[in-house]
Amino acid sequence: MKKILLLSATMLVVMSQAQAATPDTVNIIEQPNQVIITETPTGSLVKVIGSKEKDDYSYTYEMRHSGNDTVHTSQSTDWELNLPFKKSSDKEYHWSIVCSGLYFGAGLGTSYDLVNNSFNWGILNFASLNYNTLHGQQFSIGVGYDNKRFSLKRPNSFVMDEVTNIVGIESYPEGTVDRSSIISVRAIQFPLQFQQFIGKKFHITLGGTMNWNVYAKCNTHYKVNKTHHDVSYRGIKQEKLTFDVYGALSYNRIGIYCRYSPCSVFKKGFGPEIKNTWTLGGIIAL
Repeated sequence: MKKILLLSATMLVVMSQAQAATPDTVNIIEQPNQVIITETPTGSLVKVIGSKEKDDYSYTYEMRHSGNDTVHTSQSTDWELNLPFKKSSDKEYHWSIVCSGLYFGAGLGTSYDLVNNSFNWGILNFASLNYNTLHGQQFSIGVGYDNKRFSLKRPNSFVMDEVTNIVGIESYPEGTVDRSSIISVRAIQFPLQFQQFIGKKFHITLGGTMNWNVYAKCNTHYKVNKTHHDVSYRGIKQEKLTFDVYGALSYNRIGIYCRYSPCSVFKKGFGPEIKNTWTLGGIIAL
């Protein structure tokens, strides 16, 4: 579209400076493959190579100037900063910086039998650098936030040895009620993804993330004789770097996703082997 506007604007400027006896001529060429505009002291030459309909299409327009003619040209950059509070534009750009991807999902299962359920939420991209081919595909790399939570089946609870920092599994004290034991892992994630657009509304996303797990803690809650007990363990030896893969199907700004986490939550020898986690959930674009 940018090429069409640039071509049309240049031709109109050139013709407006021509002699009054020369009639105006406008040629619209949809989606030209290449537009070459040559300005010389004696004239202007516009050459179009290829079009939407024919790759071997060729068109040349030449206009000679008089000594008093002045030709003004301008060119826009191929970038757009697209922030949540900025109104969207119908213009398409090769490169853009965006903020997108609030997601939340529930676990479909994990390799560790004692995990009762899991929950995953985050923002896929605080900011991402996108490249749009303008032919229905887009590639991006970004940085975001991820939070994974795992809870144990009753009557099991997480406990940690304060000396070795090894997390184990034990039963709750007798007579306890309102029991829950959860481990939470927070990460800065770096997603790399590919999107294929289907029409104007639908798109399919395939991608993977590298997760820098910056914080983890265990929290166990129970009640005995109407007294509440909250026990938190910090200093957990979680895996610092893990990797996930995911796929999503979206319509406009809403979609569903499936995410697979093959890596273990704990470093080897420092906790139960919780890995191979599947999550299914929803996406809301910001």
